[in-house]
Amino acid sequence: MLQDIIFSLVIGGTVGIIGHVRKHGKIIMPRKTKKFIYLGFLEEMLLGSVAALLLVLYTSPNSFVENIIFSIIAGIGGDAVLNRFKLLNQDSEK
Repeated sequence: MLQDIIFSLVIGGTVGIIGHVRKHGKIIMPRKTKKFIYLGFLEEMLLGSVAALLLVLYTSPNSFVENIIFSIIAGIGGDAVLNRFKLLNQDSEK
């Protein structure tokens, strides 16, 4: 089970980074401004990792292939959640 957890964190984080590069065209490093801290690629990597971990713990896959598939799906889902939050923030600002 520990191997499944570690593997899901790595796969989910990798999918998060890939989604970040696909969206921005490059890796944006974390930075601190006067008002807040922008996490850059770490935001999407952490969200993809946590989403993959939660899905793998909830479903408890029986094989290595299921673990890979669930982790990839969760990483993509984490990216979709981030896009939805950004869309909601843009609508509330208008």
